[in-house]
Amino acid sequence: MRALNLVADRELVVVDVPPPPPPAAGEVQISVKAVGLNHIDVWGFRGMAFAKRKLPLSIGAEASGEVAAVGEGVTHVKPGQKVVMYGALTCGHCKACQEGRDNFCENVGGLYGFHIDGFSRELMNMPARLVIPVPDGISFRDAACAPIAFSTVQHMLFDNAKLQPGETILVHAGGSGIGTVAIMMAKKIGCTVITTVGDDSKIEGVKALGADHVINYRKDRFEGETRKITKKKGVDVVFEHVGADTFNGSLLVMKRGGRLVTCGSTSGPTTTINLMQLFQQQYRIFGSFGATMKNIAESLDKMADGMLPVIDTEVPINDVETALKRMETRQVFGKIIVHF
Repeated sequence: MRALNLVADRELVVVDVPPPPPPAAGEVQISVKAVGLNHIDVWGFRGMAFAKRKLPLSIGAEASGEVAAVGEGVTHVKPGQKVVMYGALTCGHCKACQEGRDNFCENVGGLYGFHIDGFSRELMNMPARLVIPVPDGISFRDAACAPIAFSTVQHMLFDNAKLQPGETILVHAGGSGIGTVAIMMAKKIGCTVITTVGDDSKIEGVKALGADHVINYRKDRFEGETRKITKKKGVDVVFEHVGADTFNGSLLVMKRGGRLVTCGSTSGPTTTINLMQLFQQQYRIFGSFGATMKNIAESLDKMADGMLPVIDTEVPINDVETALKRMETRQVFGKIIVHF
């Protein structure tokens, strides 16, 4: 069978590998159909120092597929059923896992496609408890955006920031995979959405998703523009995933008691903050990593209800390197999907 393997930094190859054995008890064998690319794939492609792994490594942290076979004792999915897969090898036994806080697992075995072999394989076995059924009517392409893109935003906005109907939110990088989802989810509950983009070509796209105000941060400082839009009141919530370039400006545009939720640092992982500003304005800052199995199910329900992901590009498995390089340019609008 085919697998897409990272064999060295910035070197991906499609290789023939032996198929997996029949699934063991408690396992499911998945025929992978579509893989969603994310910045974690870019980091892995570059060879980030914190990626403790052994090469070659099959990439892919987010995917959808079809159940090919089930092992003994598996009852919640059956052969032929469309599914998505959780992106981390959690233990299933620790207190966090038992409480449904999967992304707090105390004994996680690694992230698929980053620390351990990922989903860019035609067939793979994995624990059945990490497999989530996909509702009828959702394509493999769209479902592949649920395990990270949709569920990460679901967790950020509603589990952490507690976004409420009628609030005002600033969504950074509104044309990105998670930025497009954040706009749609916030607008769905009646929020006023301000978003930033780095290119005028993305303005109409984010407006079509529901953005009320769009700021090209390469032309105008988003801090000043956001203050003007809110008549100096500031925003209730900032959806942050850019990192060092925008973090302090994001604090400046929040109203007193505002909430900032962050899941990324693509522009740099370190910054300094004014502690007096932090406590005097009573800001609340939430770090958010990944999502829970419940968040993925919630995301699939939203897709079934008509909230579909924005797709930038679809590529075959042997053209992933080109797709990853496109992600590095920040010209992407929405998600890139890889098909087997």
